[in-house]
Amino acid sequence: MNNHPVFTDEQIAAAQYYSRQTPPKDLDPRIASLVTDLIGRVADKWTMLILETLIETTPLRFTRLSERVEGISQKMLTQTLRAMERDGLVLRKVYAVVPPKVEYSLTPLGLTLGAAFCGVWVWAAENLEQIEKARVDFDLR
Repeated sequence: MNNHPVFTDEQIAAAQYYSRQTPPKDLDPRIASLVTDLIGRVADKWTMLILETLIETTPLRFTRLSERVEGISQKMLTQTLRAMERDGLVLRKVYAVVPPKVEYSLTPLGLTLGAAFCGVWVWAAENLEQIEKARVDFDLR
């Protein structure tokens, strides 16, 4: 698996669009709650790794997905995929065959989350040296 995602021009444009927006002053409490939930979701290592994997290759069967998300257990993959499906980020398609076949793919909503997260990659790339220097300075104190 790639160590970094490859974002399309559309995803980069979407990330730039979201980065230029400002939240409304009279924020609906439901939006604040959703943002808190989504920050927890995005901060979850497994969600981001699954998101990255499905951006690179979609759809993927459960077994192929587990092979590409290094270190994830079947239980954690199942729980994370269910949570992502509940949030509308992943589509689960079950085929009526023997043995059972299930494929996972990102929804348009999942793709836009990937695009929004693209900004973090850009920020990290632009600030890598500064952060590394700050860490070395801190550790020397």
